[in-house]
Amino acid sequence: MWHRIAAFIIKFRILLLVLLLAATAVMGYFASKVELSYEFTNAVPTDNQKYIDYQNFRKQFGEDGNLMVLGVQTDKFFTNPFFNDYTVLVKRIEKIKSVENVLSVPTAITLVKDTAEKKLNPVHIAGNPPITDVDSVKRAFFNLPFYRGSLYNPQTNAYLMAISINKQVLNSKNRSTVIGAILNAADSFGNAHNITMHYSGLPLIRTEMANKVQKEMRMFLILSFLLTAIILALFFRSFMTVLASMLVVGIGVVWSVGTIVLLGYKITLLTALIPPLIVVIGIPNCVYFLNKYHSEYHKHGNKTKALMRMVDRMGIVTLFTNLTAAIGFGVFYFTKSVLLKEFGLVAGLNIFAMFFISLIFIPALFSYLPPPRGRHTQYLSSGWINRLLTAITNWVFGHRVWIYGFTIAICAFSIIGIMRLHNEAHIVDDLPKSDKVYQDLEFFENNFRGVMPLEIMIDTRKKYGVMKLDVLQNMDSLTRYLKRFPQIGQTLSITDGIKFVRQAYYDGDSSYYGLPTDNYDALFLQPYLKTKGDASASNNMFTKLLKSFLDSNRQKVRISVNMADIGSKQLPILMDSIRPRAYQLFDSNKYTITFTGTSIVFLEGSRFIINSLRDSLILAFIIIFGCMLALFRSWRILLISVVVNIVPLLITAGIMGWMGIRIKPSTVLVFSVALGITIDVTIRFLVNFKQELSWHDDSIAATVRRTIHDTGLSIIYTSLILIAGFGVFILSEFDGTKSLGYLTSMTLFLAMVTNLTLQPALLMWMDKIVVKKNSSADFLLDDEPEITDEGQPQE
Repeated sequence: MWHRIAAFIIKFRILLLVLLLAATAVMGYFASKVELSYEFTNAVPTDNQKYIDYQNFRKQFGEDGNLMVLGVQTDKFFTNPFFNDYTVLVKRIEKIKSVENVLSVPTAITLVKDTAEKKLNPVHIAGNPPITDVDSVKRAFFNLPFYRGSLYNPQTNAYLMAISINKQVLNSKNRSTVIGAILNAADSFGNAHNITMHYSGLPLIRTEMANKVQKEMRMFLILSFLLTAIILALFFRSFMTVLASMLVVGIGVVWSVGTIVLLGYKITLLTALIPPLIVVIGIPNCVYFLNKYHSEYHKHGNKTKALMRMVDRMGIVTLFTNLTAAIGFGVFYFTKSVLLKEFGLVAGLNIFAMFFISLIFIPALFSYLPPPRGRHTQYLSSGWINRLLTAITNWVFGHRVWIYGFTIAICAFSIIGIMRLHNEAHIVDDLPKSDKVYQDLEFFENNFRGVMPLEIMIDTRKKYGVMKLDVLQNMDSLTRYLKRFPQIGQTLSITDGIKFVRQAYYDGDSSYYGLPTDNYDALFLQPYLKTKGDASASNNMFTKLLKSFLDSNRQKVRISVNMADIGSKQLPILMDSIRPRAYQLFDSNKYTITFTGTSIVFLEGSRFIINSLRDSLILAFIIIFGCMLALFRSWRILLISVVVNIVPLLITAGIMGWMGIRIKPSTVLVFSVALGITIDVTIRFLVNFKQELSWHDDSIAATVRRTIHDTGLSIIYTSLILIAGFGVFILSEFDGTKSLGYLTSMTLFLAMVTNLTLQPALLMWMDKIVVKKNSSADFLLDDEPEITDEGQPQE
């Protein structure tokens, strides 16, 4: 079959090249329309209860992650020059397009009672700059407990500015422009006063991470191209060979980005890795094909025959290596996570497409090029490689017991390490601790106990049920209980607005900042809480609070909580501590309480991804080794391939445990990726072993010796290319991408070692069993027909 395919490709090479380039042009058109994704919650499946709760919350109360915060720490905040310039900064930020509201010290309001009209008038405590009497502003501000803990921390002299940004803009590419304008304005102020400005909030974190993804995608593409080109040049010493390989993977990159657009996806932290992965994974195709082409031409000097033999002998190898690699990635599509589905489908399709691209492009192109010169095939007789392969062969034949013993010992050591593994994820998990986003988040956690959103939604199941005094008092009890936890920062709910109104009713006396003590007290406040028919209602802070924290029927209410990024391990513990008190205050027979928010959904997504990756790894094992069984039809071969590929993964997991590397989405991803790639080396070795067996009178020992030398060269070079290709990810600013880089590189190196040492040693063990049974070929397929010099199968 493969001989006929080779003949077809050579015969119709012009048509096939035109079709391939036309398809690439179409994919390039779609690739030019690719966009970045700014979503944080699409890792969770849409039928997950926490995802459903979050979407219901968003429909009821709107987006919870549209608040960016700006912080400063100084004891000179209320000095004339500083406060006036800070006020100018606030005014400047308010004028930025898509900034909806700025809550800060200069924009803080107090409420003044109008006894005649029975209403409260909002009054800004600071006017427009220049402000001459800053001390009076300071006294008025500190007399308002409503802002304590949210806009300032009196113990640390830290002050916060909360910037609300349009929700639609935050889900578009224009978010970078808005965030950039805010940062530029704030940095100018910080430079003028020689003070450090601190920034955080989900809009900033999402934007910074998306921008870093975009920048790194370009960097990794360029580096992977350069690095693989250099290695290929050192290997083949041929400009055209390097150029042809770069064109193959270049076409693959264009197809991968075009596929993202065609499927309606966007660039995420995961899909951004696909183009450089295509470069790294596509190059071994070129190496396998061209290495076989050169070795065949080196034997007989017939270019056409060499090209035919290349497709005939390496077609099945490359098909199965790409298929297994595609399976290693493609199994992610069968998870319920949208993020993993997109990554798995795009990666799987395009890795498999690389087989057809290389199968068509390489033989078609090289049929027009002159045959390789002597210096292009010198690597086939490289002295140091041959000496290394001879040493490996001697070890396999002379020290098999040592190989078995060392493997068992290091696996035992790795299993102990695996027992030390633990999983934990954070919202800014992938950012290094030296990154400003991470350090600024720590600033807000230290001074305001964090800025990550947690939402508690209470359904009273009755119209106007929220406005009952006992419900309000229970809400206040819950918020006071929440503040006992050091991980919980400022809370905001309708009760805070009512406390503010009560203080204003008693002429601004801060001792009256609290809920009504009884129905009699509440009766006096009631006229001042009414907003209907009030011309100034739209400007009334209490009215805005009502709209943001109550539904129109006054049946459902939310409590917004700022918290630290405590991670997926501590969050369930915290929630388990809060729930009993919440259900004690709000009987589940009468009320429905929902805990949601971006923090919970994101960390739920991380937990789900870890579980999905584990399940997909098991599925990949089953499918890949099913393909191995179909290819070789031998349970012994299957057993050997399983052992050879599990050992590197086991060692990597053990090293992670000993080094304290946590299990998180980026580190679990390593195992599925590595399995799909390392099995390629095993297939390359075993197919060659099967093809050579009949040439050595079914002698497994002689065939193993020959196979080590025949495949060792391409295995070492392709492994080095893969290791170097994944190694570029170490330059990432994201710790997760770094982990993917060095852990995958390490696993690939271990796989190269086990495939060249443990695998032939196990085949020699199998030789003893076969000899004892006096049957040497019952575990293998019938050999492929040999190709004659005329290019026809030999009967």
